[in-house]
Amino acid sequence: MNTRKSVIGFIGLGAMGSRMAQRLIAAGFKVVVFDRAREKMEAIAAQGAAKAPSPRMLATESDVIISCLSNDEAVREIYEGDHGVISSGTPGSIVIEMSTVSPETSRELWRGGKARGVEVLDVAISGGPPFAENGTLTLLGGGSQSAFNDCAPIFGALAKQHFFLGPSGSGTAMKLVVNAVLGVSMQAIAEAIALGEKLGLEREHLLNVLAQTVVIAPAQQNKLLRAAAEDYSPQFPVALMSKDFRLILERAAALRVPMPATAAAFQINLAQAAKQPDQDYSSVILQMREMATPDAEANPAERPAMDSIH
Repeated sequence: MNTRKSVIGFIGLGAMGSRMAQRLIAAGFKVVVFDRAREKMEAIAAQGAAKAPSPRMLATESDVIISCLSNDEAVREIYEGDHGVISSGTPGSIVIEMSTVSPETSRELWRGGKARGVEVLDVAISGGPPFAENGTLTLLGGGSQSAFNDCAPIFGALAKQHFFLGPSGSGTAMKLVVNAVLGVSMQAIAEAIALGEKLGLEREHLLNVLAQTVVIAPAQQNKLLRAAAEDYSPQFPVALMSKDFRLILERAAALRVPMPATAAAFQINLAQAAKQPDQDYSSVILQMREMATPDAEANPAERPAMDSIH
């Protein structure tokens, strides 16, 4: 398939999807969009996209269908059933499913697509809204390698790099690996910041200097600089990070892979999500600040542990 000349249907115009759809339009692709929120469709239509009244109609009009949705349930609702995208898709079309879901959900869609003659790729995203806006995402793909290769012009408009990982479910599996590191590392940073503040370091200096050290990845650097300005506006909401933690730990339990650090980070993430679900996942920094005792000398239970170090 010459995807450069394809009609691309885009489902899901949230923080990531809207930016990716805009990049495809700017790159010269013909784009048809659907989102339950009409105002989101109108905003992208103003950029040059056509609007579809339903996912079913979008599927009948598109050669390539891309979706970026919130969870497994939303993906199944859009794709499965007699009126779903797969049943409505034209044999020979390609689906690029970009949501963070279970690898098994990806494989279910692939099996459904195969029966219909539709190639389903799971192409997970690494990178937040600024990366989507700038076209510097990293894409992690699973499914048919030939279909993945056919989509190179699309990926080139969205990402600085794209990797084929293997059969269906490989892209979403790799995303769970990436997000395990993302979530646990942010929890470690939040704990270190709480320690630094209790050691008497001035908060602005602590965050700005920590952001410049070699132990901080570029994505984390951005989070620290935003935290220095008390900016926890959502780039990746803490509620979605909790959803991903749950997926990670469910798959790990099924495969008997112990992940104690991930399990501990999940509990802190859940506590923050229960209070402020729409804040960025970096807001676990606030949760750790709250959990830190008001007075470093107020917890005598810590003294034996500290004494045993000497």
